[in-house]
Amino acid sequence: MKTDVVVIGSSAAGMVVAATGKRVHPEKDFTVVTKQPKTMIPCGIPYIFGSVETSNNNILPAEKVFEQAGIKVIHDVITKIDRKNKTCELKSGDKLEYDKLVIATGSTPHKPTWLKGLEKNNVFFVPKDKIYLDDMQDQLKDCKDIVTIGAGFIGVEMSDELNKNGKNVTLIEKMPNILGLAFDKEISEKVEKILKERGVNLLTGISVKEIVGSESAEGVLLDNGDILKADAIIISMGYRPDVKLAKKADIPLNDQGFIRVDEYMRTSDPDIFAIGDCAEKRDFVTRKPNPVMLASTACAEARTAGMNLFKLSVIKTFSGTISIFSTAIGNSGFGVAGLTESQAIAEGFEIVTGYAEGIDRHPGSLADSHQQCVKLIVGKESGVILGGEACGGLSTGELVNMIGIVIQNRMNINSLFTAQIGTHPLLTASPAGYPLLKAVENALIKWRK
Repeated sequence: MKTDVVVIGSSAAGMVVAATGKRVHPEKDFTVVTKQPKTMIPCGIPYIFGSVETSNNNILPAEKVFEQAGIKVIHDVITKIDRKNKTCELKSGDKLEYDKLVIATGSTPHKPTWLKGLEKNNVFFVPKDKIYLDDMQDQLKDCKDIVTIGAGFIGVEMSDELNKNGKNVTLIEKMPNILGLAFDKEISEKVEKILKERGVNLLTGISVKEIVGSESAEGVLLDNGDILKADAIIISMGYRPDVKLAKKADIPLNDQGFIRVDEYMRTSDPDIFAIGDCAEKRDFVTRKPNPVMLASTACAEARTAGMNLFKLSVIKTFSGTISIFSTAIGNSGFGVAGLTESQAIAEGFEIVTGYAEGIDRHPGSLADSHQQCVKLIVGKESGVILGGEACGGLSTGELVNMIGIVIQNRMNINSLFTAQIGTHPLLTASPAGYPLLKAVENALIKWRK
């Protein structure tokens, strides 16, 4: 079968690149190849185990998007890319001939080979696979004591949701603080406090040596010699790019194992693009390779690729990832964009920081008011904002998006300090004490010294 564009994968990146490409190039035929009829919302997976109750309530509307756009969908698995003949071989035995190919194969959970016992029953990972997740949820129903290994965003959110669902959950992290790769210590400690108050047991600064038990997991052996009993173990130790097809087709990878791409998301083969978790990322500030895996980043890359499939649009390049992360524990939100203080120092930047606290409503006596804090990382010489962190209520997610836009537009603290903002008592902090601007003011004092 001949088609103009083949997209491998239907998650956020695959869905957006197909929809964007079809809109920009309506005369072209687009075909998406995906394994399962229903695609998970990646960031919503932890909430299957608590808030939304079932994977059926966490479905990306990919099929609807494709149908409305006139994009063909094939439920199959591509086993080989033949670059010379520009074809893809399917598991079913069929072949697809393409003009342009987009690899959006995503990522798979990291399975640490050094950790003994991964093969035991009741040891689970967190893939973006509906069939696996449904089976996992069914098996966890009868488990009371659960250990989560790894306190990144997925590990924290899974632990909180399972705890909310009545499980006795212990979250283990080898770093001194949970979310330690995303936040500076003072923000991580705020998350820890709330998580503990909600009933999640935390063990930080300690590692797991082995998963113990015979055929089924019965607990974990810690590096201090203690054994923590458990009915189930969840491994949440990050993800790795799914690049098997690219490697088989001799498409170059970078040193971190991601598919090499340029700013238009093209691989070394001008007719093959790569986007999302499987594709190379570069930090917006440092321009160094960055292993960040975010649906928001994937969608930005997908729009860039979709617009540049058949001709280059010079102003539509992807300038690098800002690494905008956010999460919520109950009604408290936490977010970060760009470089943290520790990352900036490690990169060799001379910086000043600005910090402020306030209330995210005015007056603070209004219902659902939250203490809000903002921390900004500012280049000492240029005054350009390199990063920011925030915590508060559920509006924190949008506040961090605003900080991301500030970074992307390379605003300095003078321009942000005089920025015009809109406020309302029920929606935002007071204009006289807006924590973001107060953090800027705090940084200005240090910057001018």
